Amino acid sequence: MAIWLIRAGSHGEYEQKFIQEKRVYVTWDDLNVDLSKLQQRSELNAAMVERYPDVKPKAVLNWVGQVWPFAHDMQKGDLVVLPLKMQPAVYIGEITGGYQFEKDGPNPFFHSRSVKWIGEAVPRTHFGQDLLYSFGAFLTICRIQRHNAEQRIVAMRANGWKAETLTAMTKVAAASTDEEEIADIDLEESARDKIATLVSARFKGHGLTRLVEGILKAQGYTTYRSPEGADGGSDILAGSGFLGFSAPRLCVEVKSEDSPIGREPVDKLLGAMTKFNADQGLFVAWGGFKGNVQKELASQFFRLRLWTQKELLEQLFEQYERLDEDLKAELPLKRVWMVASQDDAL
Repeated sequence: MAIWLIRAGSHGEYEQKFIQEKRVYVTWDDLNVDLSKLQQRSELNAAMVERYPDVKPKAVLNWVGQVWPFAHDMQKGDLVVLPLKMQPAVYIGEITGGYQFEKDGPNPFFHSRSVKWIGEAVPRTHFGQDLLYSFGAFLTICRIQRHNAEQRIVAMRANGWKAETLTAMTKVAAASTDEEEIADIDLEESARDKIATLVSARFKGHGLTRLVEGILKAQGYTTYRSPEGADGGSDILAGSGFLGFSAPRLCVEVKSEDSPIGREPVDKLLGAMTKFNADQGLFVAWGGFKGNVQKELASQFFRLRLWTQKELLEQLFEQYERLDEDLKAELPLKRVWMVASQDDAL
């Protein structure tokens, strides 16, 4: 059994299609050629050169190395790892069918395999940092083998996708010093994972509410934070202006658990907004939201915002220099600049 990484678009734009249809796809535009009829990789290389004449030969070879295994190497029973962009979680699927080609697409969905999702929205924090390095590879499709990945993921499956134990992770030696791996990973995503781990450790439970309050204060809000325990429907009240009497007036709920939040807690916040006479609401869910919660709440767009770990970290980075010094001391971060080369971009 092999473990394969596959991405649902560079921005996660196809995630819901993959999940709802229980299929994984090759997402290269215009690649309407039946891969099963190609006998050699050189034939796929020629087909790609014809369809992408402006792409450098090195990049085409890289693409061939990703697309070819989808049709010729993947097997029924293999597992696929789908890291989500929309929330800090990973879907794990078991391949249940062979390669299928649909001539009429639609573009770019010409190539697919059926899967059974056996691990749904598993929090990224449940995986060791070395596995997250592999999940952060720049490649769209690749096999994951480093750091005893196959055995560790199988063990997590048997344990109900609970967080890896320290014993399982320490059996893997010097994961972060692998020069080849460091060259392959998305350093920005890796840094986010490490910062997320630090936030989880330093701001557990009600502590995350304190961090969210700090971000709102940095944005210019005057706040009231409920004591730990029953909050009466809102963890934070925030108002604009020096005394907090100006609009917009926010009612904020914060959930720090790793598991995704369903619709019911969000509906409770909507009720609390009326109770506290708030103009808008903000629901912060560190573990993200279940299924179609965001889509179902589209009618509340002008009243409610939903933040996952992704949005919270974005606001943390944006407001970091304006945070209270005590918060910065608990969460020491440093901005780093690097060259963003596009020569070999996929």
